[in-house]
Amino acid sequence: MFKLYAKILATPKTVIDEDVFRFNDIEVAGKKLKEKVRKLFNGSLAIREVDAGSTNACEQELTALGNCYYDVERFGIHFVASPRHADMLMVTGPVSRNMKQSLIRTYEATPEPRLVVAVGDDAINGGIFKGSYGVLDGVGKVIPVDHEIPGDPPSPAVIIKHLLRILEDVEAKGAKPRKQL
Repeated sequence: MFKLYAKILATPKTVIDEDVFRFNDIEVAGKKLKEKVRKLFNGSLAIREVDAGSTNACEQELTALGNCYYDVERFGIHFVASPRHADMLMVTGPVSRNMKQSLIRTYEATPEPRLVVAVGDDAINGGIFKGSYGVLDGVGKVIPVDHEIPGDPPSPAVIIKHLLRILEDVEAKGAKPRKQL
């Protein structure tokens, strides 16, 4: 019994702080995000989510971005069904051997300039599946990754804040915005 308590006490804090979930923070980040999307993508950032063999935890968090609490569509962000319509690929999972070719085809179908974001620890470096015979240990070993959102899984609030950082980074690098129609 003492070994169990020792293990519990030795485990680092992995709980997300409450201040991450404050609605006001999401509103502030959302307003900045909306301005970046308007400036860089003419008001509409299209994201294609690719499940490359994940546990579906990250997909649930990405799905939660569309619920009435987070509602990222009000910030100009929407998820699309085709990579041909996407500005950004969000890839989850450690990339199973069976998904490698599909991920490469999806990447190639996404028009330039494209952003690739690895979402979750599994997508970044294989996570708990790292070294397993059935996975390739992260998205970066299959396609080029521009940005990473750590967490297992990252919460919707964390994803929103990282999206803002990603767009700030794109703006700082001087990426050319989409042309006006």
